[in-house]
Amino acid sequence: MPGIRDRVAVVGMGCTRFGEHWHKSAEDLMVEAAYEAYRDAGIGPGDIQAAWLGFNYAFGTARGTMLSHALKLDYIPVTRVENACCTATDAFRNACYAVAAGIYDLVLVLGVEKLKDAGVSGLPVSYAPIWGSRVEPPAPAPVQFAMAATRYFHHYGLSYEEGKRTLAKIAVKNHRNGSLNPKAHFQKEITVEQVIKAPIVASPLGLFDCCGVSDGAAAAVITTPERAKMMRDDYILVKGLGLSCGSKQAVLQDDYDMVHFEETVAAAGTAYQEAGIKNPREEIDLAVVHDCFTITELLIYEDLGFSPRGRAKEDIDSGFFELDGGLPVNTDGGLKCFGHPVGASGLRMIYEVYKQLQGKAGARQVKKANIGLTHNLGGWPGHFTCAVAIFGRRE
Repeated sequence: MPGIRDRVAVVGMGCTRFGEHWHKSAEDLMVEAAYEAYRDAGIGPGDIQAAWLGFNYAFGTARGTMLSHALKLDYIPVTRVENACCTATDAFRNACYAVAAGIYDLVLVLGVEKLKDAGVSGLPVSYAPIWGSRVEPPAPAPVQFAMAATRYFHHYGLSYEEGKRTLAKIAVKNHRNGSLNPKAHFQKEITVEQVIKAPIVASPLGLFDCCGVSDGAAAAVITTPERAKMMRDDYILVKGLGLSCGSKQAVLQDDYDMVHFEETVAAAGTAYQEAGIKNPREEIDLAVVHDCFTITELLIYEDLGFSPRGRAKEDIDSGFFELDGGLPVNTDGGLKCFGHPVGASGLRMIYEVYKQLQGKAGARQVKKANIGLTHNLGGWPGHFTCAVAIFGRRE
């Protein structure tokens, strides 16, 4: 299979500030993100031939008309995509395939979520068993990921104190990066001691180990590389896309180790193959990953091949994932600090990689930015959907 490598270009992006937007509607956020993307690409709304909308929390009540009404699009096709926390990246993926197939030349992808006025305080415990046998764990997300943290500590011989401090360093890093980002939900640095002493949500995870719930939107304009060359010099190329959906294998296995997520391994393998990545630790220059909890980011380091199994602590302690480290991760603050409007987060991640590869990330700009990766993880330990995308600068 030829894959997606170098067949699609990103020529414009927009992103609202994430946070508690009590004074703005979902439509306001969509307009803000889309028109920043239009301006960035140097186009108008009439140039868009088709659009994809990522929106998660409508539980089936929303259609593509939600986007066409907000942006006053003129009878073009709009497809609504929902795939949990991978929603925006999956919408982007589907749009890329349409462009690569030669169906459209210029399309819009937009992800949005308006959670705060909906009264949503976190991810739901479970959904109605609309398919097959019900094997969803009857526990909220912090509890599920806390079990992964506890198991990781035990499996690799970390004491509670060692593990807690290791996770705290991830939170501190992401808050430091977020403090440099004017669009992040939280913009205040914290200390390791603050993280360790914060109220416990689900032991060993405390308040600062958990990402926030936010409102926000992000958008991308994509086209063919041939057309991109006529639009701007610093367009960004899609190098690889991977999507993996678990089928409850781990939930039904009594030997599931809880110290790795196979869906991440599989999605990354697909994306690496398309992008020609052999050694991700050396070849990826920066990554923006799904740190819904600090333990999730730690496991992602190992599942993506950034750290050897069981040795992420060494890289965390050495500062390998800091802005000035060998492989900066969550340069914009991540879910932990930038925030997590579920249907928008994947495109927010792409927005950060886009700006970094263009050298336009301001105070958080990394020294070397030729290849960037984004990663989303939706679901729970044992039953995830995972999306990985890899981007590169114009050759």
